[in-house]
Amino acid sequence: MKKVILFVLASILVSACQKSNPNFQKDAANPEFLIRSELMLTESIIHDIFAPPVSARIYMYAGIAGYEAAIPGDKKFKSLVGQLNGFEKIPQPEKDLVYCFPLASTRAYLAVGKKLTFAQEMYKEFDKKLEEDYQKIGIPSDVYQRSIAYGDSVAAAVMRYAAKDNYKQTRGLRFTVTNLPGTWTPTPPAYMDAVEPYWTKIRPIALDSSSQFRAPTPSKFDLTKGSPYYKEVMESYETVKNLTEEQRNIANFWDCNPFKMNITGHAMFATKKMSPGGHWLGIVGQVSRQLHKSYAETAEALAMTSIGIFDGFIACWDEKYRSIRIRPETIINASIDKSWVPVLQTPPFPEYTSGHSTISRVAAEVLTSLYGANIAFEDSTEIPYGLPPRKFKSFIQASDEASVSRLYGGIHFMPALNEGAKQGSRVGRHLLTRVKTRR
Repeated sequence: MKKVILFVLASILVSACQKSNPNFQKDAANPEFLIRSELMLTESIIHDIFAPPVSARIYMYAGIAGYEAAIPGDKKFKSLVGQLNGFEKIPQPEKDLVYCFPLASTRAYLAVGKKLTFAQEMYKEFDKKLEEDYQKIGIPSDVYQRSIAYGDSVAAAVMRYAAKDNYKQTRGLRFTVTNLPGTWTPTPPAYMDAVEPYWTKIRPIALDSSSQFRAPTPSKFDLTKGSPYYKEVMESYETVKNLTEEQRNIANFWDCNPFKMNITGHAMFATKKMSPGGHWLGIVGQVSRQLHKSYAETAEALAMTSIGIFDGFIACWDEKYRSIRIRPETIINASIDKSWVPVLQTPPFPEYTSGHSTISRVAAEVLTSLYGANIAFEDSTEIPYGLPPRKFKSFIQASDEASVSRLYGGIHFMPALNEGAKQGSRVGRHLLTRVKTRR
């Protein structure tokens, strides 16, 4: 009888050991968990139709939370506490207790993303599948629960940080159209109000101020033939009239319009797409996977790229609502050709500088620093919108194409692209100089 009891007890112990995977830390450190979470957040942002600067804010805070919860398990990485404006404290794991930090990181990333978006129902199936996949790994129950709790505490700290960035104070503030010659006015087809005219009031993350890297004053509004401005207008006009098929493909690939209005007869409906920031963070996930980056390295790239994009929008928007530059569609229709139509729908905010040019170059600077100057990759982010992948030899090349796409699309003048890229490069390099993620 004693032998039978001992055998049963031994069987129970063996069974319990089998449920707990001794290699759970390695298996849980699969960066696919974080990449999947970023893609899920993108789907939520697309559904909620956030403007590009607001989307960047969501990605940025989620990225900070994911990074801070991931790095306690890897001494190579430094916390962002004390390096970002106003970011003073983050919870620390208890000493001598075991955590699964990748699990905590994924939890923190998604917790912040959910807090900053509205489409909570979208997460139900995703959360269920994510939990099932983590449970299959065999993480000990106490470690699992402790890691979830730690991820929640990091997310809560990041949300307290987010609450002090002046975002709420700028809600509902509107822009007054001046109607002065050469200044921005709403554009077809929806004639929407200007997007985020007070974004410069939002706290930057690594920049000293929104105007730290101010772009040069754009050329004087002057439609006299031969003037610099007239040449800019005619360049946009002629480019669209004589587009090659490849140029049109480039314009459409980098469209990234979160809210394109379509009009059929008397009906109007919207087509939703990812934002420019979402496109670049999709690239982060693809290249991280391609280069077999670790979980912590992927969290680092998502955090730093999203911080750079966020600050890039602040710098760009600072100039947009200083110069309040008119869009090509408006001035060409009024003064050159009333039947001229851009390839892309004109976004509802001033022209100079180009947001795409600015944030694409910021992202390229950050990714070049983290992953290398000559990383060839295939960008498949636009496949869900029926567009084939495009291949690039480097992040800088991709950012150059994203920039010129706005000329091909007929929604920018060339100086806005050139100066936007310069502005983005300054923002990105400043971030890399000021914020260090490695010890």
